[in-house]
Amino acid sequence: MASTYDVVIVGGGIAGLSLASALAGTCTVALVEAEQQLAYHTSSRSARQLIPSYGPPVVQELTVRTLELIAADDAGESRPVLSPRSFLLIGDEETVRAEASGAMRLISHEEALGLCPALKPEAFSAAGLDTGSFGCDAPVLLERHRARAEAAGVDIITGARVHSAQRLGSGWEIGAGQEGFSAGVLVNAAGAWADELAVLSGVEKIGLQPYRRTAAVAAVDHPLPEGTPMVAAADDSFYFRREGSDVLVSPSEHVASAAEDARPRPGDVERLIARLNTLTTLGIGAVRTAWTGLRTEAADGVPVVGFDAEARGFFWLAGQGGYGFQTSSGIAELAAALILAGPEARPEAGGSPVSRTADALAATRWSIRR
Repeated sequence: MASTYDVVIVGGGIAGLSLASALAGTCTVALVEAEQQLAYHTSSRSARQLIPSYGPPVVQELTVRTLELIAADDAGESRPVLSPRSFLLIGDEETVRAEASGAMRLISHEEALGLCPALKPEAFSAAGLDTGSFGCDAPVLLERHRARAEAAGVDIITGARVHSAQRLGSGWEIGAGQEGFSAGVLVNAAGAWADELAVLSGVEKIGLQPYRRTAAVAAVDHPLPEGTPMVAAADDSFYFRREGSDVLVSPSEHVASAAEDARPRPGDVERLIARLNTLTTLGIGAVRTAWTGLRTEAADGVPVVGFDAEARGFFWLAGQGGYGFQTSSGIAELAAALILAGPEARPEAGGSPVSRTADALAATRWSIRR
């Protein structure tokens, strides 16, 4: 016999967990995850930085809302999720001006060198600074969502890969692992596998594309002082930030990939370290650990949140790209409102109309498909 729920969420990363947390207590919810542990793939491989000036306008709006929601939850907590950490964008003047947006302001060359003395003066000619950016303790945020969801009765099942899903009558019948589920709403929060889940469910895929993004933690001869901003190239060719007495670095690659458990490719991190050692005085040495995540994007680079155009009760929560953590709470708030209102309604959240944001993220928008 299948267990019956109002909502079944497929995917136990930050998207699925934050939605389970947002829905908890309002309806019956199950979350199913293919891996034996939650947040196994991209959500465990985050840069752990929330940047209000990063991404298109709707993403920036959702980032601001996410920061508000997390900060409210942090109040009184002994281990907060957020810690202030500015974001410094460097490059030539034309590229920096083109990429600086939202909360970012242009600063002088001298001011940038003062914020990050490890940069060599000749490494850049212009800079922008976002002082509203925050470091994110991703494990704490993930655990907070899990605990809140389970405390309110959400059933979380790991090691349960979905092998069947079909629309029957007024709802969905889902097979995952050794268990069966019935639900009025099936939420596709499967990350890089979201299009695959759609096809398995008899739903037209929307052309989501995973892209590789590698990062590593390496030893340095001259550690960055506490309070140093995260530094990124305006041409999106690298970023680095303090990681205790080490440094976290990324070549910021944007290379198309199949949906897979991605791993670093030989030479990618080593070439970046060689380059950074010409641009900084860090003296980057041995790599302590390295990993690769997949950032999955729709054709227009905006997350996909909403009911499918044709398959009733099939809800997309996918295509977050590199904005997963920084938009997670804002998107979960919106997604929960949409799900609870149903596919025909135009809900309100927090007393403010959400139709403009919902339309910008909708699975029915014209710009979504490749």
